[in-house]
Amino acid sequence: MTEAQAYVQDYIPHEGQRLGVHRHPSPGEGPAVLVLPAMGVPAGYYRRFAADLTEQGLNVAVADLRGTGSSTPRASRDQRYGYAELVSDVPVVIDHLVDHGFLGPDGQRPLMLLGHSLGGHVASLYLAGAPESPVRGLTLVACGIPYHALYGWRGPMVHTMATTLRTTAKVLGHWPGAGFAGRQTHGVIRDWAHTVHKGRFVSVDGRDPDLGLAGVRVPVQAITVDDDQFTPPVTIDHLVAKFTGTNVAAHHYTTGEAGARLDHFLWARAAAPLAARVAKFAAAL
Repeated sequence: MTEAQAYVQDYIPHEGQRLGVHRHPSPGEGPAVLVLPAMGVPAGYYRRFAADLTEQGLNVAVADLRGTGSSTPRASRDQRYGYAELVSDVPVVIDHLVDHGFLGPDGQRPLMLLGHSLGGHVASLYLAGAPESPVRGLTLVACGIPYHALYGWRGPMVHTMATTLRTTAKVLGHWPGAGFAGRQTHGVIRDWAHTVHKGRFVSVDGRDPDLGLAGVRVPVQAITVDDDQFTPPVTIDHLVAKFTGTNVAAHHYTTGEAGARLDHFLWARAAAPLAARVAKFAAAL
């Protein structure tokens, strides 16, 4: 199949709206991977990365986060969803994939979540509150907690930026996406800004997020990338330090390894070597 032919578009009815998922089937019998994208980034952006993963024998699905790409509802003053709702969408997508044979006819494929940036926040919080989840592993790519105190001299600017985004989104009823993060609800921006200001996730369904993360037992792989303008390695370290109940494998993806320029987003366009590493991790689940 060509890159343009390599996925099936699914729409999942949910709460009167829909969640969009790109399925990239693999003829092999390797593990299954559900990719959760960065804030404002549509599933289609990861098409090349998904092709790299399927070439490694992985069955791949990429879900559009609520309000992005093929998923609705679009951010507006009438929509108030935040991190909790994004997290609640994850089991809906997983159930759909299971029902459509994504884990194989007998459910024999192990399932791993792969979260990029905000997608990693969502994946982490989902696992923190779902100890009986069918997910067997987690990979985080360019995903950290952007706590302002970790940015050195840039810290006050990061804090101010988060405050400005939160305030603007509250006044307008949504963040219009000017220069950062795409169009988002006030709730998503509010909850993201909380990580900047407090260095921890917001509570989801009344649960302490740090206690939940400490209770995660599936293996975690944390991947940082060269020239990441938003989540330097120290922010990833801050996040994975919360996974105290499991093993965390770390890797830094360099421009030399990729053979191309990298940053917070560009890694997905030069990820063949990274896909091999992800496949090796998934095979051990």
